[in-house]
Amino acid sequence: MHILKSKSTINIHPTPLEEASGLITQCDQLRRHRMEDPAYNKHGREAGIEPDAKELLHLGLMAPEAESDISDWEVDEGLPQLTDPFIQKYYQGREALIEQEKAQRSDDSFRQSLTPLAATACAIVSRIRGEEHQTLWSDEHAGNTPVAGINHYPGMMFSLAKQRLEQSKTYQILKKMPKGALLHAHLDAMIDPHFLVDQVLTTEGMVMQASQGLHTAEAREQASVTFEYSNSLDSSAPSIWSDSYQAGHLVPVTVAAESFPGGLEGFKAWLVSRATITPEESLDHHHGIDAIWQKFGSCFPVLGSIFRYEPIFRASIQRLFRQLRADGLQWADLRMAFVAKFWKKGHDEPDAGQEALFQAFGEELAKFQTTEEGNGWWGCRFIWTTLRMYGKREMVDHMKQCIAIKKAYPHLIAGYDVVGQEDKGRTLADLTPELFWFKKKCMEEGINIPFFFHAGECLGDGDETDQNLFDAILLGTRRIGHGFSLYKHPLLIELVKQKKILIEACPISNEVLRLTSSIKAHPLPALLARGVSVALCNDDPAILGVGSNGLTHDFWQALQGWDNLGLEGLGSLAEDSVRYATFEPDQDNKAWSKDIRDGKYGEGIRAARMREWTAQWNEFCQWILMEYAEYASDDDGEV
Repeated sequence: MHILKSKSTINIHPTPLEEASGLITQCDQLRRHRMEDPAYNKHGREAGIEPDAKELLHLGLMAPEAESDISDWEVDEGLPQLTDPFIQKYYQGREALIEQEKAQRSDDSFRQSLTPLAATACAIVSRIRGEEHQTLWSDEHAGNTPVAGINHYPGMMFSLAKQRLEQSKTYQILKKMPKGALLHAHLDAMIDPHFLVDQVLTTEGMVMQASQGLHTAEAREQASVTFEYSNSLDSSAPSIWSDSYQAGHLVPVTVAAESFPGGLEGFKAWLVSRATITPEESLDHHHGIDAIWQKFGSCFPVLGSIFRYEPIFRASIQRLFRQLRADGLQWADLRMAFVAKFWKKGHDEPDAGQEALFQAFGEELAKFQTTEEGNGWWGCRFIWTTLRMYGKREMVDHMKQCIAIKKAYPHLIAGYDVVGQEDKGRTLADLTPELFWFKKKCMEEGINIPFFFHAGECLGDGDETDQNLFDAILLGTRRIGHGFSLYKHPLLIELVKQKKILIEACPISNEVLRLTSSIKAHPLPALLARGVSVALCNDDPAILGVGSNGLTHDFWQALQGWDNLGLEGLGSLAEDSVRYATFEPDQDNKAWSKDIRDGKYGEGIRAARMREWTAQWNEFCQWILMEYAEYASDDDGEV
């Protein structure tokens, strides 16, 4: 067999079956000859003679160890054995074909560069994963408590798997893994709702308002509810839980909490439910995407209005950075829709723009990097996001704000994006005039704000939403957020590879928002198999019910759901997250592309941080060998 190993061509001649056919023909001819021999038919069986098998052995058509395992009926039928040389020849060709396909993968070069130590660590994690499939994920295994109505299996729906997965060895291993950079996450959907509820209840001057009296369960579920700061209140106003409440009237949060029909704890539970997609909602896929997006969108005003009071904002940012760093991350490119108002501490009126928010964020970032917990935290920048539902005037005004903030805080703005449900908002094609205007204005101001577009976060195939992928590429996006429908477009896949565009994949988000039923049904493996660069991201962990701000849950889901990935595949995804981070926000396209192609062998910040990550990866692999030495095997070779 001759297989030309190339990442662009496949040439197999002959196939494994064709190569073995000559041996099969010889075998059949010999069997027919023996079956036609009267002496053999009459006396051979009675004497226990196996001339057919012996001659096959003599001719090299059967393995010696298989001779004694052949049953009479198998000889009579001429059934080949698994150990027969020509069957083995077929399997060798089959294995070569599988390896040739794996050479097309985006993580192939990373796998080939693994040190013996790292390769052994990956093998150990593979064995632990296999063990857990037979134990932790088997309801029949001793020690597992069956749950009524739930059949546990690896890669099951996240909300059902979460409690059990956090008990696994693989989860504990991945918690330690250096994960590089978080490239796709929305800041206003990252702060734990339980933390924000505690903050709003203990921060002086916090008030709430609603679009109607919250006197019924339906009103408490559907009415608009927001929070802000105020130092002057009318305590004689009707209860927000009564039908006499006047829409928009400010009520102290502590008063509202104490008078909630279910008491203080009931208030907390209600507020968390208004700010998150519940496990039950995440499972109801039959209601469709629009329904879950309606609930998803309603969570942002609740969380965002609490989050945007300066004391709570600063505390939240410090907590966020600590959580990200503790999860093995060293950088974050954060998105945020700079729409809601920001209140400075003690101010009764909100800030006129977003300058105060950026000043506070920059100060908290610098503060964290001086702490012991912030050791090794490279930094963080924003990708400015505008709501895609905006009309032309609103879109242009928001773009002007982005340009102004970039000039005031150039180190904090790394790019531009439009966000919101793609199926309901304006397409990139429709937004093209405004996007060209934005680029023109940036050039006139002497600044560079590249695009990092959401695109393909949909189920469509050829509709306007799906075609956002075409425009994202044509408009020069450096990365694509989600790219869920990209696997349907072979030409675009090749363009993404040629242009070195990375996909910011968010598998748990895609599941909860009803694009896919589980990690096993996610299309990302198709992109990895075609050589597309990818980084795993968590998108909106606070709203989605993940319970933490790191990437361990997404990494764990991918490890369990995709057999071709393994720890080495996760390592490749983490390395690419560092490769594509916005370390130098003012790079032009030429410098960016060169940096991406050079990787850790280049010069500058990106190359240095990729090398730093590689050293951390090897230390992590060493830790696995020491911590889980009992899972090592003689087959792993010397380390």
